[in-house]
Amino acid sequence: RRGSSPGAALLAPDAATLDALVLDGLSYGHSSGAVQGKAAFVDALTSGRSAFPSIVLSDRSVSVVGEDAIARHVFSGEATSGGKTAPVRIGVMQVWHRDGGRWRLLARQAYKI
Repeated sequence: RRGSSPGAALLAPDAATLDALVLDGLSYGHSSGAVQGKAAFVDALTSGRSAFPSIVLSDRSVSVVGEDAIARHVFSGEATSGGKTAPVRIGVMQVWHRDGGRWRLLARQAYKI
């Protein structure tokens, strides 16, 4: 599913789509303080251990600097982890890198708001 949006990739994750969206050196920080690399991030979503039944991204902003972009948004919705579903509302900052003409995620840090 080349060209899938990051939101769509979270709602219906598959390894090929996630691999195309993120760089090998990914640093994926959660609001809990946990940090995952690419393999752990992809595995958590494709295994079903983590899931997002619904998400809404609001208050979005993007600043492009050369081949990089800083994106910020508020992430609201539901998250399922360990078989339990709970509401989530966090702030997110992402760093995207233009790689061969497409944007790929390099870093993400979530924080409690």
